Amino acid sequence: MSMEEDVSRQTPAEVELPAPTAWPIVLAFGATLLFAGLLTSADLSIAGAVLMVVASIGWFRDVLPHERHEMVPVEAEAAEIVTARPEVVRAGPEMQRLRIPVEIYPVTAGIKGGLAGGVAMAVLAGTYGVLSHGSVWYPINLLAAVVDADALQLPMDYLTSFHLGLLLVASLLHLVTCILVGLLYGAMLPMFPRRPILLGGVIAPIMWSGLLYATLGIINPLLDQKIDWRWFVASQIGFGIVAGLVVVRQARVRTRQFLPFAVRAGIEAPGMTEGKNQP
Repeated sequence: MSMEEDVSRQTPAEVELPAPTAWPIVLAFGATLLFAGLLTSADLSIAGAVLMVVASIGWFRDVLPHERHEMVPVEAEAAEIVTARPEVVRAGPEMQRLRIPVEIYPVTAGIKGGLAGGVAMAVLAGTYGVLSHGSVWYPINLLAAVVDADALQLPMDYLTSFHLGLLLVASLLHLVTCILVGLLYGAMLPMFPRRPILLGGVIAPIMWSGLLYATLGIINPLLDQKIDWRWFVASQIGFGIVAGLVVVRQARVRTRQFLPFAVRAGIEAPGMTEGKNQP
């Protein structure tokens, strides 16, 4: 009997493992909102308490009355023990430990997702401006008012008209924010093996919209009075769903454990690759 036949006979077709769940992190975020509301708003504490109850129920259903498991297929493979090191190498301070996850989305996936989500958010925001104030420039000028707060005290005719300076400021803020959040999605979505679009595209935008709703009245009261929060949440959800769909459709790559960031980001970096000493 060959080694491969012996391994295939001893290896089961499937192995039972605990099913992954994202409820613990949702519970932790709910607790964060609960205590943050003690310093900001009672509404934030109520939202955190509700989130904690929902997360607790979801977590309990995953483990009670029986722990949920899933079957993972196992591929039989005869491992050939081969080494190029005749001596045992001890792990020392100079050696780094293994990093997880093993597979991640490339940096470009997060950038693509952020840009696509930014387009979806801009369409929804522009639609709101046309329907509510008859001007596509209203949400743009409102975003630029984050930097130029004096614009909020000007007449409505000013906020609904075109201004090149405000357009440039709003475009820069929108572009940078969308790319940063897209990169965050690319890093976080591999941690949600089940329903990543629901968690990253719906639940996460509602969470940070609620946090902003509770704190904006303190940070910028004038801006808080002019924001339509229903459209704001709809725009955030639109961004999250589109960005999440674009990211999850990208091919994952194996984590290149110890390469410099420039190489992992896909930037041509002579001298940092393995072939740096080749002619």
